[in-house]
Amino acid sequence: MTQVIPNVLTIAGSDSGGGAGIQADLKAFSALGAYGASVITALTAQNTRGVTAIHTPDPGFVTAQLDAVFDDIRIDAVKIGMLANAQIVRAVAEALRRYRPSHVVLDTVMISKSNHALLAPDAVDALRDELLPLADLLTPNLPEAAALLGTAAASDESAMVSQGEALRALGAHAVLMKGGHLAAADSPDWLIEAGGTLRVGGARVPVRNTHGTGCTLSSAVAALLPQRRDLASAVVDAKQYLTGALEQSARLDVGRGVGPVHHFHRWW
Repeated sequence: MTQVIPNVLTIAGSDSGGGAGIQADLKAFSALGAYGASVITALTAQNTRGVTAIHTPDPGFVTAQLDAVFDDIRIDAVKIGMLANAQIVRAVAEALRRYRPSHVVLDTVMISKSNHALLAPDAVDALRDELLPLADLLTPNLPEAAALLGTAAASDESAMVSQGEALRALGAHAVLMKGGHLAAADSPDWLIEAGGTLRVGGARVPVRNTHGTGCTLSSAVAALLPQRRDLASAVVDAKQYLTGALEQSARLDVGRGVGPVHHFHRWW
């Protein structure tokens, strides 16, 4: 039987250093057996040491990219990352309502690893009100979840679950609360769905090269959703893939700052 390779679209910013954003997304898609398409929402001048400049295209050009992709290509899943401003958030939301893709993974990218703002303050409300209800899965880290809810960041797993449930109450179908910011020996994530919660455990990998971890995890889930029986299976397998990419990241020699994970650790 011929296997149909899923087509997965990333809607995100470009990282000129190659470790995060569109570049990380396309690498993760390819590593996990999916064909990647892209809509670029921002251009960043970026390397392993930080972001030095951001150029944001006109929202109309973002819409033109979205229309070009959806008008021609069967899209089996969408991953959304950096959206830069409220106008682009609204352009993406309008396209999702128009084309209704089967799976939407929303990674709430707000701040870079180097602490550079990647989402304008006025865009947080637009993201929460316009995009969050369209997401099959929301993947915030703890500071991002707190910003969306207007509260303090969770400091333990019980608070993570509570905040995930609060985000579901705002309209997201499911939420993956990422526990990397917890002061704990391991790095647990919590998947909150309508039918219950699932703790997705994982060892905290003590490596320097962690650039693009959030982008990579959300992209891995998007790539696997059309290939797995349910969301939980896609999330568990995506985290396993990311853990391997972190464990093997020292094999790469990229830059003098916080380097990228090794997306193709299973192959080279």
